[in-house]
Amino acid sequence: MKLLKLRLVFSLAAVSILFFAAGATAQSRSKNPIHQLRIYEIPRENREVFHERFKNHALRIMKKYGFRIVAIWESETDDKLEFVYLLEWKDKPTMEESWKKFLADEEWKEIKKKSSEKYGTFVNEIKERTLILTDYSPRKRFF
Repeated sequence: MKLLKLRLVFSLAAVSILFFAAGATAQSRSKNPIHQLRIYEIPRENREVFHERFKNHALRIMKKYGFRIVAIWESETDDKLEFVYLLEWKDKPTMEESWKKFLADEEWKEIKKKSSEKYGTFVNEIKERTLILTDYSPRKRFF
């Protein structure tokens, strides 16, 4: 009987430890920022005007809505020119709300309209990935 009680106590203790450890991992993961990778394929003929529009207008307007850009790259292969940037967000709802506000911004809509009328297509394709840190990832925090 004592052996049975002892096993029960140890089993409950083990389950409790696993439960709290899993909760702590989930809690620490939820406190980690998420990242968003965006890849735009841009027409080569609009390379300079695309960069000018992003640098002089998009960055400023994005900042107004809490966008945190970690880095910006350009990637070029024989058949594609890509503009790539990495964003960091506090959480997914913040990311979604910020994008909603940015895309609805009247100044941004007007800038896009005027530049597209003057230069044509600015972006052929957009690829996007939301990146969630693993629990073993090295971390560089911006928040």
